[in-house]
Amino acid sequence: MKKTQLSGTDLIHGDHTFSYYKGAGGPVAPPISVSATFRSPHPDTNSTHYTKMDNRNPERHLYSRYTQDVSTRAEHILSKILNGYAITYTSGVNAAFAALMQYHPKRIAFREIYLGCLVGIEIYRKSRPEVELVDLDADFEPGDLCWIETPSNPEGESKDIQYYANKVHKAGGKLVVDSTFGPPPLQDPFQFGADCVMHSGTKYLGGHSDLLCGVLVVKTAEEWNELHHTRTYTGNVMGSLESWLLLRSLKTLHLRVARQSESATALAQWLRNLSKTPKDQVFDGVPGGIVTKVWHSSLQEADARGFHPKNQMTGGFNATFSIEVANTKIASKLPHELKYFVPATSLGAVESLVEYRADTDSRVNPKLVRFSIGVEELEDLKADLRQAFQKLGSAQAKL
Repeated sequence: MKKTQLSGTDLIHGDHTFSYYKGAGGPVAPPISVSATFRSPHPDTNSTHYTKMDNRNPERHLYSRYTQDVSTRAEHILSKILNGYAITYTSGVNAAFAALMQYHPKRIAFREIYLGCLVGIEIYRKSRPEVELVDLDADFEPGDLCWIETPSNPEGESKDIQYYANKVHKAGGKLVVDSTFGPPPLQDPFQFGADCVMHSGTKYLGGHSDLLCGVLVVKTAEEWNELHHTRTYTGNVMGSLESWLLLRSLKTLHLRVARQSESATALAQWLRNLSKTPKDQVFDGVPGGIVTKVWHSSLQEADARGFHPKNQMTGGFNATFSIEVANTKIASKLPHELKYFVPATSLGAVESLVEYRADTDSRVNPKLVRFSIGVEELEDLKADLRQAFQKLGSAQAKL
């Protein structure tokens, strides 16, 4: 399998074919489009009627619920880097809900799944109570929608996209892959048979903890047009400011994700070495017994079918992962003993984040702590964790 690539040239210049500001004196940075509506053309100009315009490449705008400059430009770049036809939404959960409406499944197969997507499925079933929920290991049937999240939230371990694509396609169903934890260039689910790829653009695509965004990517312009029509009349259109922030952020995606992946993989290995250290010993200045388990795609062993994440995550491993600590007291206090990790939910930002996950999702292991690694210096992050573990270890020893 070829290594996934991400072109900085596409990220910076991929929207230049769609721009009204190409002439001398035009702005280098795209302006924020704040108009809700746009002037209509005089009938003598022979302009294309809006019902016949290509909404992916509009020659003019009519109303911002349909198209507007900055969101269209962002979708052009997303389409290039995600290898399909990308459409944006107001949030990741809205994108997930749009996928459910698009595929209209008879049954939905999933296992680990983000809480927001799970609640979205429950809301979807209020209007379609006949829709069944089944496990990924169930025998699939025609009309099934297989939904996998890889790497998974919150642990950060990978699932075999190709296996589930083959399984659901053989039965006559569809596969949606939530690739939020695996942004480009880390993996490309379309290489392994995905029918639709979802991203919470709030996370790595936005990357600065300052916008809400969802993205769906499909394989054909025809399906994109169907999604666009539904989005228009359900009103799930990103605002102008959010679209502008996304367009700004995409220009550095290749730099951010590569750095985050490299640092996270090194930290996961360091933490695993700590987890293997007995209670009566010390590893790199940290007493053993505090960290008991580490989940990360790079640490997974090949499964019984021979799947290993390195063959799927060909551009690097995920920058969000989790650890298990000795007890819930340490788990709840750890985020607040760190100075470079911000104690907050979400992930994918330039600043490292840490979360006691049970605070926001009661389903998870109460001793689990999730890390999202930013672009700080690796040794500074490691030193920060070291001092926090030393402090918590000393407090535990006095009990």
